[in-house]
Amino acid sequence: MAANRPANSTDASGSSAVLAAFRVGRYGAEPNGMRVVADQLEQKSAASLARDVLSLTKPRLSSLVLFTCAGGMWLSGLELPAHLWAVTLLATAGTVGAANAFNCFLERESDRHMARTAVRPLPAGRMDPSFALLFAISLTVTSVPALFLGAGPVPGALGLLALVSYVLAYTPLKPRTHWAMVVGALPGALPPLMGWAAATGRVSAGGLALFAILFVWQLPHFIAIALFRKEEYRNAGLKSLPLEHGDRAAWRWAVAYLVVLVPVSALPYLVGVAGVGYFIAAVVFSTAFLAVGVRGWLTGQTTAQARKLFGASLLYLLALFVLLGLDASF
Repeated sequence: MAANRPANSTDASGSSAVLAAFRVGRYGAEPNGMRVVADQLEQKSAASLARDVLSLTKPRLSSLVLFTCAGGMWLSGLELPAHLWAVTLLATAGTVGAANAFNCFLERESDRHMARTAVRPLPAGRMDPSFALLFAISLTVTSVPALFLGAGPVPGALGLLALVSYVLAYTPLKPRTHWAMVVGALPGALPPLMGWAAATGRVSAGGLALFAILFVWQLPHFIAIALFRKEEYRNAGLKSLPLEHGDRAAWRWAVAYLVVLVPVSALPYLVGVAGVGYFIAAVVFSTAFLAVGVRGWLTGQTTAQARKLFGASLLYLLALFVLLGLDASF
């Protein structure tokens, strides 16, 4: 795998890559921020630049994060002022967007080798890396303080942890080990806990139950992606469970995580933030999700089965949070 890795991939640590980042592009070691922006505006229209800047934040992924963060706030059962909702969600969106923009910057070379990422502005050559980095830094220095000041120190600290672990741990580990998947599940599971902490001011059982569900859910979700995008991962020099241990082992691990998800999905009921109706439905949905995984494992382990598992994972998460929201409303 090392021989196939892109020459300028994320082999350097995330921290060293970010610290050395202003040495990229045409601006030299210490580019002037206004010069970077002006140069980009000279090369394309404001609307085109805005579309590319928005794509750095990975809007679809960010919308899922905001959905789970809002779910954490809602499930607290507290009457929250409108400004707390607005500040928490906007600052969370900015923090997540910053993490994604840093990720796009650090993975700009490996992204060239994957069909779904090759069209992003950096690998496609539509944006100078210095501009993307400046955008990521700007989002960080505005959104993280806003999260601390507007939502509170606990959600602020959790947001900072999510940002740092995503950029400096998960991203640089991806070319090294498939265990990056587990590391990446940490920042991915923090948003509902952030929402809960913004509402209650603390980390407690209800928020931790949501964190646990998101953490475990991501593992079969990630494995499904790694299965049907195996060759793209290989070309990009990224490690994955299927590439390191084979499809059969990957399916086996996916099923194992799905088994764990069944009792984990019941945690909101067990800690008293959801009722018996949620408990019954959660067990049914989790068992159905498990059945999709078992069927894929036993009947061929094909790319089509992996895509079905991926689709089922999205439907499952949506259904579970809708159930939680409905349960909290009555």
